[in-house]
Amino acid sequence: MKRWKNWAGNQRATPKAFHVPASESELVAIVKFAHAAKRRVKVVGSGHSFTAVAVADDILIDLRNYGEFIEVSADRTSVTVQSGIVLADLNERLHREGLAMPNLGDVTYQTIAGALSTSTHGTGQNRTGLAAQVVGFRLIAADGDVLQCASTENQEVFHVGRVGLGALGILSTISLRVVPAFQLQAIEQPMRVSDVLANINDLVESNDFFEFYWIPHTGWALTKRNNICDLPSDPPRRFAHWWNKIFMENIAFGALCYLGRLRPGLIPRLAKVLPSSGRVEYVNASYKIFASKRLVRFYEMEYSINRDSVREALERVMKLVDDEGLLLNFPVEVRFTASDDVSLSTSYGRSSAYIAVHVFKGMQYEPYFRAVEKIMMDYGGRPHWGKIHFQSAESLSSLYPEYQRFIEVRNRLDPEGVFTNDYLRRVLGR
Repeated sequence: MKRWKNWAGNQRATPKAFHVPASESELVAIVKFAHAAKRRVKVVGSGHSFTAVAVADDILIDLRNYGEFIEVSADRTSVTVQSGIVLADLNERLHREGLAMPNLGDVTYQTIAGALSTSTHGTGQNRTGLAAQVVGFRLIAADGDVLQCASTENQEVFHVGRVGLGALGILSTISLRVVPAFQLQAIEQPMRVSDVLANINDLVESNDFFEFYWIPHTGWALTKRNNICDLPSDPPRRFAHWWNKIFMENIAFGALCYLGRLRPGLIPRLAKVLPSSGRVEYVNASYKIFASKRLVRFYEMEYSINRDSVREALERVMKLVDDEGLLLNFPVEVRFTASDDVSLSTSYGRSSAYIAVHVFKGMQYEPYFRAVEKIMMDYGGRPHWGKIHFQSAESLSSLYPEYQRFIEVRNRLDPEGVFTNDYLRRVLGR
């Protein structure tokens, strides 16, 4: 019997049936069978969600063989791909075409369907998350019908389905808005976290893409400023890249995490090693700077709040860590995006800041995450759909002005719950 687990290892399933289709017709056939037999279907991509959004106890569909790049539009403003394409592969192909995605998250191995379905976002005060880059998709509904969805066709399904949680059906092909390929000049340097927060508006507004990581048990933050430029690529030399991105950010950092897990009392001293890398500046293609490999495994919770509240909210998280004596060997990540109009997007209707907290795999996370979640709820916080949270339909419905609009479309497309599971029952009410 085939077993499945997600990237972090905190979600597992033993489905009754396991399929790896390579065509839309195969996907349709599986759904029609499930509908007729009153079975349930879930789709998995790369398994990077920390929640149980993709957990299947009946029929599991793995998209590993459904990841083709289909075409570039005639005007070169959009591309169409199969839903299982991995972001790393998609962006390599776009680069060869002289194109790029306007914004990206920071993980290279997600599938496009998984990234969209959970409201993955990236950073940039004038850039939206990935869902708002969607211009069309084909959706396999619960009865096996294939709906072509865009702003001019099946408009309501298109509107709510750009972040669909896998609850509306199976995304088959996806059309994404793209832009001409562009270069980024990256500046990475440590700053005092007090200086970052005191100047947060200027840092966000004076950079095309800005984010930072506060290092618990220190007064330091690691900042990343990425700005569009016309400079030629000047990436770190191979050894420097390996040293900074593979050894320091993964191997050495992982070793510190393992040591901290074995001897938690050492964590505050070990944390002081992280901000010592100094300033690094380089130029490269946008997709090579946006996303990177993550080899150290962890658990994560992330909340979106109104951007204006980010300083106060983060200061409360910092105070929580001190007051409770929490021993944390992972940074707290802070990013920013523009508002959008996607019903279940975490940035719906507001310019947003994202505060993400992490715990090394194998360490207890629930008390920390629950305490941070309680803080975020004071600011109308919306949890990332693919990251750990403790919300239910009752609390979530008040956080999204178009929550009921989504539910109505879902009830129409999947009245018998072919695509549901326990997580979706919890967050969507059935």
